[in-house]
Amino acid sequence: MLEGAVRKARSGGSRSGLCAEVFTVRRLFALLITTAALYGCAQATWDAIAPVSRPPGNKHVVSSVRHIVIIEMENRSFDHYFGTYPGVNGLPSPLPCNPDPQKNNRCIKAFHDTTLRNYGGPHGYGAFGTDLDHGKLDGFIRSAEHSDSKFPDPDPDEVMGFHTCSEIPVYCNLAQHGVLADNTFAATLSWSTMAHLFLVSAWSASCSVHDDPMSCVPDNKVNVRTSPPPDYAWTDVTWLLHAAGVSWGYYVYNKGAPELPWNGDGEAPDLNIYSKIGMWNPLPGFDDVADDGELSNIQPGESFDAAATSGTIPSVAWIVPSFDFSDHPTANISRGQAFVKSVVDEIEAGPDAGSTLIILNWDEWGGFYDHVVPPMMKDGMGYGFRVPLILYGPMVKAGTIDHQLLSSDAYLKLIEDQFLGGRRIDGNDGRADSRPGVREDTPGLGDLSNDLDD
Repeated sequence: MLEGAVRKARSGGSRSGLCAEVFTVRRLFALLITTAALYGCAQATWDAIAPVSRPPGNKHVVSSVRHIVIIEMENRSFDHYFGTYPGVNGLPSPLPCNPDPQKNNRCIKAFHDTTLRNYGGPHGYGAFGTDLDHGKLDGFIRSAEHSDSKFPDPDPDEVMGFHTCSEIPVYCNLAQHGVLADNTFAATLSWSTMAHLFLVSAWSASCSVHDDPMSCVPDNKVNVRTSPPPDYAWTDVTWLLHAAGVSWGYYVYNKGAPELPWNGDGEAPDLNIYSKIGMWNPLPGFDDVADDGELSNIQPGESFDAAATSGTIPSVAWIVPSFDFSDHPTANISRGQAFVKSVVDEIEAGPDAGSTLIILNWDEWGGFYDHVVPPMMKDGMGYGFRVPLILYGPMVKAGTIDHQLLSSDAYLKLIEDQFLGGRRIDGNDGRADSRPGVREDTPGLGDLSNDLDD
């Protein structure tokens, strides 16, 4: 693998590219070993890193889908929202428990939480390892009791709580009339910055040279609160969309009630937040967006409201709510549901209703308990715990449960198959890239087109 990386860098004729490529492989190997340790694995290998060969052209294009709208909500595990929903791989019986170190390790069972404002727990790289505890899944309360949040949970046992349709009626209604996926994993075993990077690019990295994709190395701890902010030199999917003439928009909302103060992943109030790189808004930091002259495609949420009303929704749209309407602890989840319902209602009342697929996704687990051990990824980055995923639109197989292995990589796969002839952001897209493989072709990754009727 290292020899191949050296040959690739040499073919580019750049000494800096060679150094960056060798460093990338060494850094990735270290990440693999670290990730393997988190999972309690004895050995990590490179076997699944190389891109998987695939036939040219589309696997399946659903002719009725002309718009894909991805709503990115925040910080809820699958069991926390849908652990008791009929037909899913939900909370087992008897209900699982976690020890509470502050209560003499008394095991606290999962319980029905009727409150609408939750605190959650830490959800960074270290907290993932504590929660997972080598597959025992017994560290969620322990993590919550060591939280450094500005809003510490008065009762860390809350991370064992789950909601039912009584508390989340909007989401249950969408699931009932759409497709609910119960085997969807967060794309990262870290916090929201990485999840949002994966959402548009299937990778999270740090780049040492501006506008040099070959200087990027995988990173699960990207910090956007630096001066200057980080530079994202690797390729995101908008590069392919632009090259193919496919319209796209990234919409950042900042409306309604004043946002809560910054709390871990939350964005501070800012009227021009859509134009600035942030934890939930990575695209202003991608060099290829600027190189393509498409920074203006990153817009305030009101622009999506207008597009839905006028029938000008782009082919691909991402929607990012403001903190207060995002479901991110400590926001009230009734507000998150009100926001989602308003977006869905706008789409359904507009001219694009019959051709729009809505993907409602939560970015990562937010410290809340889930009973499924994530599959180990061999790219050194790793999947996080399960998150809810709902597909909604007139073309979905309504009322079904999708048990496929999924992550936000599958959303990109659907976009690429639907609009780009199956092309991938894999270094063979006309722009050099230092990533060692492409997650859209991960063996066993599900295909969302299976949930759609043509």
